[in-house]
Amino acid sequence: MQYLNYLIIALFLFFIVKRFLPTKGVTNISTTDLKTVLNDKNKQFVDVRTPGEFKGNHIRGFKNIPLHQLAQKAEKGLSKDKEVIVICQSGMRSQKASKVLKNLGFSNVTNVRGGMSAWN
Repeated sequence: MQYLNYLIIALFLFFIVKRFLPTKGVTNISTTDLKTVLNDKNKQFVDVRTPGEFKGNHIRGFKNIPLHQLAQKAEKGLSKDKEVIVICQSGMRSQKASKVLKNLGFSNVTNVRGGMSAWN
């Protein structure tokens, strides 16, 4: 019985840790790095925050596709041939968005660490 308790605890910890680990195949950049690539026409910039958050403050050049709509809109609105750079408020939703994009077959996905909170 005690073995089962340890197994349950280990599985729980595994899923918690896995949730916060970076997604395999996703590059992470800082907001400083983002500033150096903002004018690159070969990149697509996606803000996955809500429309209200986006309206309140956003970076010019970013397209607003809320996280909950990303799976439906990515196929039509984004090219799999170009890098996709994803941002949110803190970096958590964009990390989830990066995983969604990878699962949809986007091979070149970059997450902005710290999100808009880190943007100066």
